[in-house]
Amino acid sequence: MLLLTAEEVAELRDLLTSQSGFRIASIDVDFDAFDFARTGASLVDRAVAYSMPNGDRLVGIGTAWSTSSTGAGRFTRIKAKLRDMGRPDLKAFVGYSFHRDGPYSDLWEGYPAAEAFLPRIGIEQSGDRTRLTVIVPKGDEPGPTLDLLASMRHPEWVPVADLGDHSIESRPSVTEWAKIVGDAVEAIKRGDLDKVVLARSVIVRSSEPVEILKVFRELVRLYPQSYNFAWKSGDAVFMGASPELIAQVEGARICSNPLAGSAARGEGEEDDRLIGERLLASGKDREEHALVVDDLAKRLSPLTVALDVPQAPILKAMVTVQHLSTVIEGVLVDGVGILDVIDAVHPTPAVGGVDREAAVRYISAAEEIDRGWYTGGVGWINGAGDGAICIALRCGLIRGDTTHLYAGAGIVADSKPEAELQETRLKLKPLMDLLTAN
Repeated sequence: MLLLTAEEVAELRDLLTSQSGFRIASIDVDFDAFDFARTGASLVDRAVAYSMPNGDRLVGIGTAWSTSSTGAGRFTRIKAKLRDMGRPDLKAFVGYSFHRDGPYSDLWEGYPAAEAFLPRIGIEQSGDRTRLTVIVPKGDEPGPTLDLLASMRHPEWVPVADLGDHSIESRPSVTEWAKIVGDAVEAIKRGDLDKVVLARSVIVRSSEPVEILKVFRELVRLYPQSYNFAWKSGDAVFMGASPELIAQVEGARICSNPLAGSAARGEGEEDDRLIGERLLASGKDREEHALVVDDLAKRLSPLTVALDVPQAPILKAMVTVQHLSTVIEGVLVDGVGILDVIDAVHPTPAVGGVDREAAVRYISAAEEIDRGWYTGGVGWINGAGDGAICIALRCGLIRGDTTHLYAGAGIVADSKPEAELQETRLKLKPLMDLLTAN
């Protein structure tokens, strides 16, 4: 069955042909945004599917406008280019790397230091309303885009396929990573820094190509409380189910939800409760969490006229892990938007460390992997300064039959390498389970 009726396509055509220059047309539709993603993503070089814990879903395929930037000031330059379009209402997708100069390996080809784009066809699903928007850049004709829309059909439901045999490789090796953690603990005890987040990667090679959109469907179903994302660039997809909101801005209101300090979920309700109580009482985890919250509050303070920072964390329970969580809320200074916030706070101590500059230097010297967009961010923004961006966690980069998964742990003076290794295994679990199920 076709996704759009002939009448809906005709309505879009009439709206677009009545305009000149940068043309935009929107209509209400009655299909799921991710059905559209599963149908259309394979037809274009760039596509994004994004869901938020409140149930909102955003999808974009194709490119009507894009910009990228690298180095210091990358977010400021993207903000200026988006503002110069003169359409503050349009939502663009944004993604960026952990390091300001971007990924350095060929593995991350197609994922620059920071990128924003307006999709040629976008879907926004919120509550009971789903809105489709077509954007045709100046100088382009709407015909090809409308023909593509007219040909798209509802996808058939099929289970995630058995991906066959798998090989799994840790980079660095588990033994080597534990040594790196031990070295970091000694550096912290010497006073070189207070905290550093160290990451590792697991490479999963399957005997069959990964069924990307089916895996993403299951990720969304199993982890609805997460910020789920799948960002296609060329032949690769960056996918994840992040628990952590770095910033959400609506008008003058700012919200951030830092997480630091983690433990497993229990086998039953009572076991789960006891593990959570131990996490709340853990001096090591409370210290790690406080470093993150204090740093965020310090960096947000100059951007806000009011800032509410709770005195103590609460538990945030995800499917496989529970975290210490603090919800920070405030009111922004006039003219400050979400990219100004990201520019000020990234990388937070939840993914970098304290002192920030010392931690980033330590990460660059100690880690044996290219983080790329892992511990960067993915979300949406608009020219008015609104947006919602999650830290890119619980994620992996998929190319064909090979997936590079990423996880990290915050290291402080009391950290134990074996415990930190176990924490990364819990964080790898969401995608690992889906990729290796057979």
